[in-house]
Amino acid sequence: MKSQFLEGARPYLKQLVAQLQHTFPYVSVLGTDVTSKRIAVNRATSSISDGNLSECGFVVKMHSGRCFFEYSFDSLDKTPSQLAKQILESVRPDAAVEAGAITCPLPDDAPAKQSFDRQSDFDSYSDARLVAFAEKLRDDTLSMDDGLLNVFVLLSPYEVNKLFISANRELDQHYGWCNGTLMAVYRDGKTVQVREGAYSHLLADVLQQLPQKREKLLHKAKMLVRATPIKPGVYDIITDSSITGLIAHEAFGHGVEMDQFVKDRALAKAYMHKPVASTVCNMRDGAAATLSAASYFFDDDGVLAQNTQIIKDGILVSGICDVVSACQLGVRPTGNGRRQDFSRKAYTRMTNTFFDAGTSKLEDMIASVKHGYMIFETNNGMEDPKNWQIQCTAEYGIEIVDGKLTENYVSPVVISGSVTELLSSISMVSDCAEVHGSGMCGKGYKEWVTVSDGGPSLKARAKLA
Repeated sequence: MKSQFLEGARPYLKQLVAQLQHTFPYVSVLGTDVTSKRIAVNRATSSISDGNLSECGFVVKMHSGRCFFEYSFDSLDKTPSQLAKQILESVRPDAAVEAGAITCPLPDDAPAKQSFDRQSDFDSYSDARLVAFAEKLRDDTLSMDDGLLNVFVLLSPYEVNKLFISANRELDQHYGWCNGTLMAVYRDGKTVQVREGAYSHLLADVLQQLPQKREKLLHKAKMLVRATPIKPGVYDIITDSSITGLIAHEAFGHGVEMDQFVKDRALAKAYMHKPVASTVCNMRDGAAATLSAASYFFDDDGVLAQNTQIIKDGILVSGICDVVSACQLGVRPTGNGRRQDFSRKAYTRMTNTFFDAGTSKLEDMIASVKHGYMIFETNNGMEDPKNWQIQCTAEYGIEIVDGKLTENYVSPVVISGSVTELLSSISMVSDCAEVHGSGMCGKGYKEWVTVSDGGPSLKARAKLA
């Protein structure tokens, strides 16, 4: 449902922009109204709580021609004139800041007026109905095997409403998303924790898909209690779409966030339009690139969502950027300006980051491996954008011997090494791709936003431990 709060605030915000334009040549305001909740069920408890994405407030961005200023607030208890006066008094820079400021162009404020609405079915499901679904799924799963110590069902729906106003732009958007997770603790000598997920902009999809994950969840648990540590070494690997996405996210996701170019903190800045991967590699990012958790209609800078190709046939062809970085670097913003919430600064952030599908069949890729592993399921990852080192942790791997998957599971599995060496070793890319929509990503250790990643299966050569 569209936010009546933001609609009611629209005339007020237009007046506020007009007042501040007497002082600043560029002014914009972003209004946010995000509602989220978390339905959580396990053997012992059932609960409904606010999700961690909920927020409601406003942030003003101003540009003097030399400095950007931002001011956030969550109350409209003053008149637009009174608030404008308060803002101007608060953002006046001291002499040292003013002296060190650089000159850069004003953000593009081309005229645009549009309303975006991605329909959802969230209003069709009461909290009681969602709890009942989760409790039944828990009970049905627990009944499958005596080794299941506990089963967790999590549903995390959220609805986003945002309003962006500047001198020439007036945009609003409404959309929803739901992440569903089925997780279990299983014991057979050893105790393991396993999970499966379902994601969609429709609750009906999540509720239909999640129960179908039970058999896979139990099979995985039974295999992982027998899993052994991997012998460290360099192997031929096949990645599942989750691990492909983790590599995309860590390798040339953070590495091409162009606010790091401004600070000379990313090696990718020196490799634009140069080979960084094998010629079968194509990678992209964008809120308009696919429909997933990080898909929106415009970013928090009021830039329309885009589909940005980052790597084309192994060549690094583009980075991603927010409005401030774009102004400083003299490039066009790519619709990647994102805030954790209205009280936080906008940074360049990834959205949906993934490798494009290739032409190989997965069965042929596996058959081409004499000895190696197929690697599954993202755990976590890290990247050093300045030195292009990467570490990706997977939940498990399955050994491949003479072109066939075996029953030998290893867990956990850590992929590490040089970004360019890993990407240059990719020799085959499958013709089927999937994007996973449940992720959250921080800028360093904070500034969390929703992201997704994925792609096809990749055949590569990698260091495993």
